[in-house]
Amino acid sequence: MKSIKTSLMFVGEQAGKAEEAIRFYTSLFPGSEIIDIQRYAADESEPEGSVRMARFSINGAEFMALDSHLDHQFTFTPSMSLYVECESTSEIEQACRTLAAGGTELMPLDNYGFSQKFGWLKDRYGVSWQLNLSEATKMTGQ
Repeated sequence: MKSIKTSLMFVGEQAGKAEEAIRFYTSLFPGSEIIDIQRYAADESEPEGSVRMARFSINGAEFMALDSHLDHQFTFTPSMSLYVECESTSEIEQACRTLAAGGTELMPLDNYGFSQKFGWLKDRYGVSWQLNLSEATKMTGQ
């Protein structure tokens, strides 16, 4: 196996928002970048300029994203989410606030017993995120 990556397909109400979403994600997390964006041309099956395939990284983890305006019988679901270990209380609180803006909190940032600070949310694009304060951070009290 050469590699394994998460691919995000923006469909339905989110179709056409792949680039907006990856610009948002890469601006939020340090060490992130947009690697490549390929777009549809005017004579292709998707609207001109929409994302055919994009590659981006968040903290070294590479992802793919694309737009699809076809009528799909699915969209993003919280049963598959991006899990982020945050290094500080300020980092998890800022990430949670920013990602939740325009989205939905599924489990507000709180102590749930299994974690002293954990939150689960769907962002404005429908992508699900689990944010957890790192165990190392909990031990140092940051």
